[in-house]
Amino acid sequence: MSRGSVEGYLDTLIRDIPDFPKTGVLFKDITPLLADHDGFTAIIEALADAGRDASGTTVVDKVIGMEARGFILAAPVALALGVGFVPVRKAGKLPAECYTVSYELEYGEATLEMHTDALTPGERVLLVDDVLAHRRHCGGDPEDGRVRRGRGDRARRPDGAVVPARTQRPRSDAVARTPHAVTPPAH
Repeated sequence: MSRGSVEGYLDTLIRDIPDFPKTGVLFKDITPLLADHDGFTAIIEALADAGRDASGTTVVDKVIGMEARGFILAAPVALALGVGFVPVRKAGKLPAECYTVSYELEYGEATLEMHTDALTPGERVLLVDDVLAHRRHCGGDPEDGRVRRGRGDRARRPDGAVVPARTQRPRSDAVARTPHAVTPPAH
């Protein structure tokens, strides 16, 4: 199947739900995509490709998945790459010491956390996230301390440094950001 026909096929598996979870929000329901073996496989492989070099060699050490739909996509991407998976969860869901960041959604605010020991200095990570509900809040000023989900032109490392990032966006609009070495702050 050609890339264009794959993209068209995948588009048929993403359902628009108007006014969910709040009036004025157009929710992109990926459950039909997840239920379709061929579609789900195509998305996972496309996202995993962002963690490989031109020869197909894995170039990341971990895959980070953002709660909640990001878990569904990032965990199988990690398996496809043969690397570990790091969950980023809503506040209060992880049991150990965490890095914490708050950000705006089109229908409110949210806070995410990641264990401080989830990554070691120098590890390269691939961040996989579903951004279908967050298109209006892409980009922004990286100096304001908020994680901006979507465009992927910059990312904030746990040490506070802002680094450039490129976005690979399959038709599902799930994001796989180009791997970057991570240097966690000293404890």
